[in-house]
Order: sequence, then structure tokens, then C-alpha cells
Amino acid sequence: MIEPYVWDLHEVDGTQVALVGGKGASLGRLARIDGIRVPGGFCVTTDAFRRIMAEAPSIDDRLDRLSRVDPDDREAIRTLSAQIRRTVEGIAVPDDLAAAITRALARSGEQAAYAVRSSATAEDLPTASFAGQQDTYLNVVGPAEILRHVSRCWASLFTERAVTYRRRNGIDHRTVHMAVVVQQMVFPQAAGILFTADPVTGNRKTATVDAGFGLGEAMVSGLVNPDVFTVRDGEVTARTIAAKQRAVHALPAGGTQEVAIDAQRQEEPALTDAQVVRLVQLGRRIEADFGRPQDIEWCLVDDGFRIVQSRPITTLFPVPEAGDQENHVYVSVGHQQMMTDPMKPLGLSMWQLTAMAPMQVAGGWLFVDATRRLASPASRAALLDLMGRGDPLVRDALETVLDRDDFVLPLPDAAPGGPPAGGAPAPLGTDPAVVAELVERSRLSVAALERDIRTKTGPALFDFLLEAFEEHRRVLGDPLSMQVIMAGMEATWWLNDKLQEWLGEKNAADTLTLSAPGNITSEMGLALLDVADVIRPWPEVVAFLQSVQDESVQGGGALGEDVQGEGFLDGLAKLAGGTEARDAVEAYLDRYGMRCVGEIDITRPRWHERPTTLVPVILDNVRLFEPGAAGRRFEQGRQKAEAKARDVLSRLRALPDGDRKADEAERMIDRVRTFIGYREYPKYGIISRYSVYKQALMEEAGRLVQAGVLPEREDIFYLTFQELHATVRSQQADHRLVRQRKDAFRSYHALTPPRVLTSDGEAVNGAYRRDDVPAGALTGLPVSTGTVEGRARVILDMAQADLEAGDILVTTFTDPSWSPLFVGIAGLVTEVGGLMTHGAVIAREYGLPAVVGVGQATRLIRDGQRIRVHGTDGYVEVLP
Repeated sequence: MIEPYVWDLHEVDGTQVALVGGKGASLGRLARIDGIRVPGGFCVTTDAFRRIMAEAPSIDDRLDRLSRVDPDDREAIRTLSAQIRRTVEGIAVPDDLAAAITRALARSGEQAAYAVRSSATAEDLPTASFAGQQDTYLNVVGPAEILRHVSRCWASLFTERAVTYRRRNGIDHRTVHMAVVVQQMVFPQAAGILFTADPVTGNRKTATVDAGFGLGEAMVSGLVNPDVFTVRDGEVTARTIAAKQRAVHALPAGGTQEVAIDAQRQEEPALTDAQVVRLVQLGRRIEADFGRPQDIEWCLVDDGFRIVQSRPITTLFPVPEAGDQENHVYVSVGHQQMMTDPMKPLGLSMWQLTAMAPMQVAGGWLFVDATRRLASPASRAALLDLMGRGDPLVRDALETVLDRDDFVLPLPDAAPGGPPAGGAPAPLGTDPAVVAELVERSRLSVAALERDIRTKTGPALFDFLLEAFEEHRRVLGDPLSMQVIMAGMEATWWLNDKLQEWLGEKNAADTLTLSAPGNITSEMGLALLDVADVIRPWPEVVAFLQSVQDESVQGGGALGEDVQGEGFLDGLAKLAGGTEARDAVEAYLDRYGMRCVGEIDITRPRWHERPTTLVPVILDNVRLFEPGAAGRRFEQGRQKAEAKARDVLSRLRALPDGDRKADEAERMIDRVRTFIGYREYPKYGIISRYSVYKQALMEEAGRLVQAGVLPEREDIFYLTFQELHATVRSQQADHRLVRQRKDAFRSYHALTPPRVLTSDGEAVNGAYRRDDVPAGALTGLPVSTGTVEGRARVILDMAQADLEAGDILVTTFTDPSWSPLFVGIAGLVTEVGGLMTHGAVIAREYGLPAVVGVGQATRLIRDGQRIRVHGTDGYVEVLP
């Protein structure tokens, strides 16, 4: 009979996490796998823990206080968690519970040695391992000591590290309960960890084994460096044998101690190659049963392996589902679109449905499968050239994969095709009317969408949207639009290449593109200076905006919707000058309110939904600039570009064959000035359409909430477009799926998306192979010429920006929504980006020295440090 408080491990299966915790459920599942040997024992269930917690009502008050503490207030967490632990350890184990534990011990031998191990319900989960957050006690002997250590395990749910880990993973302390595993002790010759996937590269076909003498505690505590073996395809492919001077052994009377290892044994391997391969085979069996790569604790006892724990490797980046066993190479969409944050399911599916190329999902990110283009020598060269111009790190990552001759097998080049349907596009001159025509086409298409969607609700809305997506892709793939974009980019590349060859001048196009006409993104930044001009004369309005900003900062950006949206604008209208200020802000939102940070994810709040996001930038503009700054800045940039063009052409004419060179350069300068601004417009069109889609979907979400189908409108963000369509049709929602998606999305924030990902799971980020960067400098890609020195402002949230004149913005990525900040900074450093991505284009338009693609810039550069940005040569120096 199964007791309510104590279950034998063989009675447990992997589904009973709520009863026996993550570790207990995992051990029960392991014990059921054929050929896997797990030391016997039992679980003290979470029912016992709840009973103990009920004995001390004072714990409730402390848990309330703990849930309100700032996760970074370590002193408060330390104090409160220590009080809770002392309380739990001081509660006497009730007689019937103690008797149940003693009976279980009697079945295995009361005086045998045991490991007493914490097993929380939020532990060894697919999205959070909680490795090392609670306590385990080894070689515990005798019923009294077992009971004492069970109490200590209960209390360890509230160690400072466990409390902090839960807070940072968004897990409520009250939802987590503690079971305790009491397991027969094994006394191994060797012990260690097996990862069934490489935890560093992510490669699922490579396993690594860490091994040392004695108990595994020596490695966990950092007492010794382990031997490390790498295994692939059933063979040890690499090994590093460490000098193992110490080990941890069990004492006969209980407890453990460190012992010295004989000098002649210290450099012996803890396992033979044959043992390593056999262990990995067991690991593959466990991995297959659990359905994902595992982090496995093992012990070697008399030449047989005992498995004492298995948990998911939660740090691995997920791999797209390919549906076949072939090798695949995936390129990150986020790095191309300047949005490397994870996206919610609705955002992922909407981008897939409206994009020009098929895309695969991996976790919260999108990737394009580049395998076929890489396999063909002709398309490979073109792809590598395009990727290299955009982001050299992507090119290097792809070349790293291609250097492994057996991963991407070559395909024969396709036979040359005929001319494109409709004939080749007519050659472009430099007539601005072409750009004006494209802009008007896009405007009319968005206006038609806004008009036609108004009457659509329910399933009819989704049918309409599927048709709208066809128009979306048609506008996006307009051959003339593509031709204009490429004309501007190719003219830029031509000028940079030729002027460096002829005049020895690097990145000359950076100056030649200053204040290029028709750039909707740079206009957006300058237009906010005009808003500041309206607000600056009115002290009450400025004070009101300052109070809104202060409240937003104090509330962590979590102001209510009434303050974030309409309430904020209504509040303006009550002040002297407020009507003019509100009208200026609303006019700005009418033109640019569909934008936001991470705008390719339709679920992100748009500026018109949360206009307070713009308040810090408006206040900076009020403080840092004089009236009329927008017009002056644009005119200064235009004059610099004209002066640069005259200078370049004059110097070219002085060269041999100079007239020809100057004439060619002049044509390209005209071309780049005419077309480069349009580079930003298609994205503006996409996001304008997205705003219309979102408004209609949110209205539909409101109807679902009103009908009781969903509790919150934002729940639709965790369904794909297709799932949302089905929910609207059936008026039934899968609430469990929504909860799972929310948990998974939270976990994705701990992952860093790679630029390139293989189907083996290997994350490849590429490297700069340069020898022209000073020692200690941070290498990146030069995208906007010039050198500037100033204070680094590391800003991850645009709404928290607080800039001074001369500051250098350091951030992970910049999409068009960041451009209002660009007017007030002196330079730019980002972790991702390329020569023609939005941040680079706008930095050049504003004449800001900029270096992008600087790996881990936001971690390696501290907020407030002085740095020097070398925008011409592509590196950043951190100054003393």
C-alpha cells in the first residue's frame, strides 16, 4: 500500500512532479528504463512539506514580504530567507510522519548509509533546472539523522540562492513545494557528469563526460578539475586528463571527508575509453526516453554505472524541426531584422505568414534555412557576399560550417534560367519620381487595408487577413521596390570600394549619404525635435512630463493603461500650453505611432498604445536642443554631403583618367542620394500594416474576453495565428497551452540566439579575423565613419533613456524605433547589426561614428565608462 507521506522510488513515475518534486519524478522514471540502474530509496512527498509549513503560520507573512522584495536587494532576501529556514528547521516532525519515514528505512536497513536529497516541484524542469539551488546531504546514517536532514532539505527551499533564482525566473514562492528523496548511498570508485549534448557549442551529436575519483562532490564543489572526454559516433574523439590531487570519500560513521590521492594515481584517467563509451550509450538511452538532451549524474561502482540524477540541459538553444534526418544550416532572422529578443507565438506566426521567404521557428526565434543555397557553388558565393556585406560575423559563421567538408554536401548548379517573366526591369535613372511613386503605392495599399478591415469580425476577419497577407507580400516583393533598394545599396558599396581604391579613403559614402532625402526613419527622429519645440515654452507641460517619467521609472515602466495611453494625453490638455503639446504628440503618433522597439513582433506595445515611451526622449530633446534644431541639423548634413561630393570629384579629376573616374563617381553619388533614403520605407510600410492587423486582432480578443473564452486580451499573443483563428471559430480556448507558452517564453530570455545554427544544435557566431585592432579593444564592424570619445550609456530599454550631450549609446540592437535617440547622442555601439541595417543607415544620415556587431558590448562596457568609438576602423576602446 502506498503511504500518503512516503512513496518508494519504484512506485514513482515521471508524471508525479507535484507529489515527489522534479528530482524524485526523474529518478522514478529513470528506474523504469531498461538497463538503467538507480540506487533504491523512497520519497517523502510534498504533502509532508505542506503539513510542516502549516505548523508555522508566521511563515505566510514572511513569504508575503519576500515576494515584494526587489530581486537585487540581497540583504533583505538573505535576512528573510534565513528567518524562514530557522523556523522550518525548528518544527518537530509529527510522530506519524516520523514513523512513516522510519518504516521505509527499516525496509532498506535502518543503519545503512543514505543520501538525503531535496526535490522541489520547480526543479529539473525543461525550462529551469534549479541545479544546486537546494541542498543535498551525503552518507547520512541512522533514523534520527535522517529525520534531521529531511527537515534541513525542507528548509533549503528558502536558501538565498534558491529564493533569488525563483524571483529571476518569475516563479512564485508559494507555488513551489519540497519533497525529499532518501536514497541508498553508493560508494563509487569514480563519479561525474555526462552531458548528452555539448553544453558549450550546443551540438546534440557530441557528448561530454566529466570524471573524477570518489564522490562527485569533489567536482561540484570545485575541489578538483575533472577529466573531460568528448564522444561522437561511439568514439572518444578528445580527452583531457587532469591532475586529480584530492577526492571526497564517505566516512564509516557518516559524513564525508577530503582525502589526498596517491601521487602515482593523480594523472591516471578516472575512466577508460571503453567505460566512457559505455556510459554515453546509457546516456543516449536516457535521452531517448526523456525526449531531450540530458545532464546526468553518474557513479561507477564495481565496473557498473549507477545513475543518480538526470535533468534537462536548459541552456541549449532549441533547434528547428526539419522533418527529415538531413543536415541543415539556419541563419537568424532576428540578426537581420535588428531584433534579437524572443518573440511570442502570434508574432512568430504573423511574420512567417507575411515574409517573402519560408522561415522555421526555434523556441522564440525565427531562422531561414540556407542549406540549399550553400550547397550550390554559384548561389553560395552570392549568399556569402550578401551576408558578408550585411554582417561579417554571419559570413564567417557560415564559412566555419562549410569548412567541415562533410556537413553541407555540394549540389550541381542549376541550368541557367531564361529571362524573368515580363522581361528584365527597365534600367533606373536617378529620377526621384520613381521613389515618390513607390511611396504612394504603399500609402494607398495601407489606406485600402484600413478601410476594408473595419467591417470584418469573427472567422470572416481571419479569412480577410489571409487575403491581406497576399497583398502584403505583393507590396513587399514589388520588383521596382527591390530594384530601388538594391540601387541605393550597390551605389554605396561602389563608392566605398572605388574611392578607397582611387583615393585611399575609407567609407567615403558615410559622409556622402548625410541627410539623404526621403528617409522615413531619420525624419522620424528629427520630427520629435519639432515636438520638443512645441513643448519647450510651457513649464507646466515640461513638469507634467517629468512627473510621468518619474512615475514610470519608480513603477518599473508598469504604469496603468490609463496613464500610459489616453490618460496621459488627456492630462496634457488640462495644462497651459497642453492643448498645443497634445496636438503635437498626436500628430507625431498619427505618422509614427505604429512603431516600437522590437516592432517585427506584432505583440509588442506600439507607441500609440503606450505614448509615455516617448516621454524620456522628448524631455531630453527639450533639455539638450535649441528651437529649430531639426531643420538646422538636416541642412548641416546636406551641406557636408555636398562639400564632400565636390571634394571627392575634384580630387578624382586630378588623377590619371580622372574625368572618367569623376563622371562615374558623380553618377553614383546622384544615385545614392536619390535612392538610399527609400531603403527605410518598406519596413515603415510593413509596420503600418502590422498596426492595422493588430488593432483588428485586439478587438477580436476583446470579444473573446467578453464571451468568457479568454481571461485576458493579451492571451492571444501566446497562440499562433492559426490557433487564434480556430479559437475564434470554436469559441473554445486551450488554457493549458497558453500557460505552457507563457512559461516557455519567460525561459527564452535566458538564451542568446546565435547568428547561425545547425541541425546538430551547434550555435555558431563567427569571429572577426583581423590583426589591425589594438590589444584590449572590442572589435566590431565599422558602419559610420569618424572617431568620438564620450560617456557610455548602456541602455536596454528606450523608455529608461536619460542622455546628456556627448553621450555614446551602447545597446544590444537598434531598430527604427530607436532613431529618436540618435539626434541626441555622439556615437553608437551595438551588439548586432550590419552595414545596411537600420541603425547603421541612420547613424550615417546623422553623421554619428558607429560600430556594430560588438559581441557582448552591453556586458563588457559598463554604464558611465568613457569609451572611444572608432567608426572608420571598427573598434571600441574602453578608456581608463
